[in-house]
Amino acid sequence: MKITEVREARVSIASDIANAYIDFSRMDASVVAIHTDVIRHGKPVIGYGFNSNGRYAQSGLLQERFIPRLREASADAVVDHTGENLDPFKIWDILMANEKPGGHGERSVAVGVLDMAVWDVVAKVEDRSLASVLADRYGDGTQDATVPVYAAGGYYYPDDALGRLQAEMRDYLTMGYTATKMKIGGVPLAEDLARVEAAIEVVGDPACLAVDANGRFDTAAMP
Repeated sequence: MKITEVREARVSIASDIANAYIDFSRMDASVVAIHTDVIRHGKPVIGYGFNSNGRYAQSGLLQERFIPRLREASADAVVDHTGENLDPFKIWDILMANEKPGGHGERSVAVGVLDMAVWDVVAKVEDRSLASVLADRYGDGTQDATVPVYAAGGYYYPDDALGRLQAEMRDYLTMGYTATKMKIGGVPLAEDLARVEAAIEVVGDPACLAVDANGRFDTAAMP
């Protein structure tokens, strides 16, 4: 198999929300597509990856360093021992070639976008879910029937803050989530406590609500 193209696009995810440190008025993210010559269900296999919100697009790092390394790698250098699928670990070594160890910072976000796309290719080539692939490779082949997850949100809104927060928490419960997370640390403590109480009114059990201060608090700020 071969990688035939690697594409990256900067996509706006701007909104009026904010956390304890930043607002999202100019927030964007990188979306990557890794094209291959493998055909499944009558179409070429394409793997997709993207970075999480709050990190900004990684276009510079991707376009100037990491994507060129992947494009320049030989076909043999990126595939596994069968020659029929990509090897994520060999590709990781290619991406990190000539990089100083440690201090990854934004670099890890950029490489992570490509890593996600590579694993997407791996699963699609095998025509299975990634969960099934990982269970076979790194477990006993049995997928977990359920995986605990929470819905992360609860950002600060410029208006109707408590109403919008409660509506968001209600939406998560409607979608089937039983645990949620909200942002704190961006307003005075009394205001944050009121927000937490408002969220608990909707979620019900305080143990089902997590909070994220985004590193705003230090020991001096703790009561």
